Amino acid sequence: ESLMAHLARKERARLRVTSVDVTEQPELAERFRVETVPTLALVKGKRVVERLEGRASAPRIERMLEPHLVA
Repeated sequence: ESLMAHLARKERARLRVTSVDVTEQPELAERFRVETVPTLALVKGKRVVERLEGRASAPRIERMLEPHLVA
């Protein structure tokens, strides 16, 4: 199981995880200013509030997300 699939399942009540192929959807890549693959963007209210570029560990991703997730 991928890290993102695990995160999506673990946090399904508080978070929606979506994967985007920037080659197939370049307008989304431009809209969210994705220049590096992989990029993890946390979007709230149609705006990127946090971003991780490059590969990231599960603990690093969880530290990024935690302040934004409502219990």
